Amino acid sequence: MNVHLNKTSTFAALRNPVYRKLWFAILLSGTCVAAQDTAAAWTMNMLGSSPFFLSLISTVASLPFFLFTLPAGALADMVNRRRLLCFMNLWLAGAAVLLAILSSFQLLNSYVLLFCVFLLGIGFAFHAPAWSAIVPDLVTNEELPSAATLGGLQLNVSGIIGPALGGVLLYFLGANWVFAVNALCFVVVIFALLQWKGSEAESGLPLENFLESFSTAVRYVRYSPAIQVVLARNVLFAFFISALPALIPVIGLKELRLQPCSLGLLFASMAAGSVFGAIFVLPRAREKLSSNTLIILGNLLVAVVYVLMALVRQRELFLVVAALAGIGWTLSASELWVAAQRTMPGWARGRMNATVIMLSQGAIALGGIVWGFSGQAAGVEVTLIVAAVAMALSLLLAIPLSINFTTSLSFDPPPISCVMMPLVNNPQPCDGPVAITFEIEIDRLRGREFLRLMREVRLIHRRNGAFSWRLDEDLTRSNIYRIEVMVPSWTGYLLQRERLTKAEQETINKVWRLHVGEGVPEERYYLCVNRELDARGTTVAHSSSMPTAPLDLCAQEAQRTSRAVH
Repeated sequence: MNVHLNKTSTFAALRNPVYRKLWFAILLSGTCVAAQDTAAAWTMNMLGSSPFFLSLISTVASLPFFLFTLPAGALADMVNRRRLLCFMNLWLAGAAVLLAILSSFQLLNSYVLLFCVFLLGIGFAFHAPAWSAIVPDLVTNEELPSAATLGGLQLNVSGIIGPALGGVLLYFLGANWVFAVNALCFVVVIFALLQWKGSEAESGLPLENFLESFSTAVRYVRYSPAIQVVLARNVLFAFFISALPALIPVIGLKELRLQPCSLGLLFASMAAGSVFGAIFVLPRAREKLSSNTLIILGNLLVAVVYVLMALVRQRELFLVVAALAGIGWTLSASELWVAAQRTMPGWARGRMNATVIMLSQGAIALGGIVWGFSGQAAGVEVTLIVAAVAMALSLLLAIPLSINFTTSLSFDPPPISCVMMPLVNNPQPCDGPVAITFEIEIDRLRGREFLRLMREVRLIHRRNGAFSWRLDEDLTRSNIYRIEVMVPSWTGYLLQRERLTKAEQETINKVWRLHVGEGVPEERYYLCVNRELDARGTTVAHSSSMPTAPLDLCAQEAQRTSRAVH
């Protein structure tokens, strides 16, 4: 019993020496990053910038996540992740050194500071998906839950220590030393990564190229209603929660006139509230409340915090308000993160996480601009009251966009894979496009049921990799339908079969049970072939993986199928 408890301990993954070194290195780096955030806000204020420029720091830091995270997620699935992480930490160290040098020679102004923060944001945007992807390679399956918990704990601990450390270093050494120490911490992470010699698992199938990987992520989001709901909730929450990082520095520096140490303590109070919420509030709330209800209560708490931020101007009491903000943020963000993981299949988890990060950070960047401009034009107090009312009203969408359905989703593979028809010609992995067809006869009295199921089948094929899907009715025979699925290559077809889940297979089986013809609908495979006459009048046949003919019949067919009846 004790052994079992030890294995499920929050700190179990720290017994893994490689993960332990990397976790402490990331903890140290995260602490220095939080200290640098405090130094950047203080430097912007010392430059005499307006409240709008102060709020732009969080916007500029978040914007790269919106612009680059999805390509970064695709890149992390294609290259050596350890090398990618080392390069990005080197990039981050270079940006921090640039800040330190410019600050030392007093060459910083508001625009240069924002540019350097943007460079740091680019590094973090490429770092996040790759780091999330290597954690399962660093730890065992038993240690993985512990590693996930420790990841959140690292962020909160860094958020508590970092701002306070930044305030102390600002007071005694100055902003340039905070930036320099942050650069050194990135180098520590590089050394920790270089000690990891583990090889990444090889896929049984050829990897998708960058464009295919990128388009697959976009296609999955487009044809997955479940993740669309989760993304919508994340975007709404991120837009309204962005008022916190955008306006808390403005209130602390302009309204409360805090000194560096006190400003760091303000951010640390919010992080302490997050830790308290994660350790004491969240576990008990999950036992009694559904995920959707918990998110609603967390958002309501944040709305109340906005009202208190507009009214409270006593420094000690404002620290308590900041802690409440951390609790509300943690309650909502944690449940949204869990719901998002439940809607992602394993093969798309990296890219889907990148999509969630990208859209959430984009909403935070947009919100930072909106709340920052509003704070300068109408005043911070009015802006916070408007944000509180708008956030409360947005909770009306929590009913039609409830995330409680995510608890019933399953991505277990089907027990038995469908048997492929024997092939006369074996295609190369990159040959394509490939068309897969089925012919099915339906009882006309069950036509409505058939069409309803086919809408679900269409979504299954499209989100698992098909770039075209069509359903045709035979004009020469009654109640005969032909289903055509097109994938970019033969590898794309094999990947689609591999990605099929037990629930999706059951939906397809429901369609086959409606077939009233003889036998089972047969699966046929067609490889697109281009033909052209050479100068000597001979006919040459080649797959689309070879140089394209002047009249590309496959491309024309792809264009026609994009306009097919769905």
